[in-house]
Amino acid sequence: MTSEKNIKENKILIKKISAARIPTSWGEFVCHVYESTDNGVEHLAFVSGEINKTDDILVRVHSECITGDIFQSQKCDCGAQLHDAMKRIADEGGILVYLRGHEGRGIGIGHKIDAYRLQEQGLDTVQANEALGLPVDSREYGIGAEILKDLGVTSIRLITNNPTKLFAFENHGVLVSDRIGIPAYSTPENISYLRTKNEKMGHLIEGLEST
Repeated sequence: MTSEKNIKENKILIKKISAARIPTSWGEFVCHVYESTDNGVEHLAFVSGEINKTDDILVRVHSECITGDIFQSQKCDCGAQLHDAMKRIADEGGILVYLRGHEGRGIGIGHKIDAYRLQEQGLDTVQANEALGLPVDSREYGIGAEILKDLGVTSIRLITNNPTKLFAFENHGVLVSDRIGIPAYSTPENISYLRTKNEKMGHLIEGLEST
């Protein structure tokens, strides 16, 4: 991947292009906008409170999910995870990094809807991607790490159920001192999807066994 190659070559991945205060229903944040030097995609960092040079910042790195984040799709738990993280960060202080271009674990919205169609025919989320000839998860977190470092962050408590993110940020020079789990926001429409993430993708979503 281009951004991973650039990290290894110590190339600059991002540039900050703007920042402004944004009041939300959870509290007040300062939104920083970063542009990828690879492809011009703009990513967001919502910062609550004073975080500069503070250790063990509470952080959520959230992958863009148009259907879940905006349209409240019940096929995934992305919108619920986003709202949970925004509330926690507003209450305690910290950063939510919103990575665009991660739709459908990196396959894009069109392919993601195709994968949904296959899931309606009986495949799970992993099998659907594979049937389309697409990777199960092609997301990269180097840009997220660079955004955190630009904001002065060196160690974080990461809100995630995905252990892969822990290793990714450690590999990019951001110390993860703790993992903060997210509850299982299950619905009749997404319970199979959540179980597949646990069983096939190594996620650590608690409470699904009793659902």
